[in-house]
Amino acid sequence: MSVDLREFVQQPNPEFPSFNVGDNVRVQLRVVEGNRERLQPFEGVVIRIKNGPAGNFTIRRLSSGIGVERTIPFNSPRLEAIEITRKGRVRRSRLYYLRGRTGRAARIKEARR
Repeated sequence: MSVDLREFVQQPNPEFPSFNVGDNVRVQLRVVEGNRERLQPFEGVVIRIKNGPAGNFTIRRLSSGIGVERTIPFNSPRLEAIEITRKGRVRRSRLYYLRGRTGRAARIKEARR
């Protein structure tokens, strides 16, 4: 009995736009507070993307001078929307070096369109 693995591999959600490492994105996440739900935006630079059936991406932003990172699965039921606010031009697939930088040193050049 052969099993086709393609049945189990989930494809990226087609309703979300395609984005890359270095892009500024704003994600809308559903947050449950007590007995009600609301949408909470989280905007920052994509520093890592992991593809595959359990794919996820990590967003980093500075909040009151403290770096905040959030890893979000592509297939999360809490993920409501992804909006690209700025396309970045980088030459790395992982931007972990941004963790040691703040202010102007942490800027990423904008990609030409």
